[in-house]
Amino acid sequence: MTAPQAPIAVMDATCALCSWGARMIHRLDQSGEIRIAPIQSDTGAALMRENGLNAADPDTWLFIENGTVWRDFDALIRVGQRSGGMGRIFALLKILPRPVRDWLYQRVARNRYAMFGRGDMCALPDPAFRARLLP
Repeated sequence: MTAPQAPIAVMDATCALCSWGARMIHRLDQSGEIRIAPIQSDTGAALMRENGLNAADPDTWLFIENGTVWRDFDALIRVGQRSGGMGRIFALLKILPRPVRDWLYQRVARNRYAMFGRGDMCALPDPAFRARLLP
């Protein structure tokens, strides 16, 4: 797979928290450039593999922009910075030392279904949102 032209957020489409995150990207990204690749899609799975991750174990969130890859909370921070507005609030996560951020992210990621339930971002009816989804 070649480097993506548009910025891409790669996340678990069956996680309610990730589905909420995808809707927030859609709402905050006024440029409309950020695309969303569910890990369960061919594109999302390929991007996970290219970055040494297992798409069958979707505990990682990626953001890819101009060939740079951010993971986990750093991905959320970058999406927030890029989107602007209320998205910049995610930059507050930088006050936590990286080991603490990584530990916290892993705890939430491993327990996300129990904490937030399941969802299906691909089933959302908004045509503008669905246009952001990559196959």
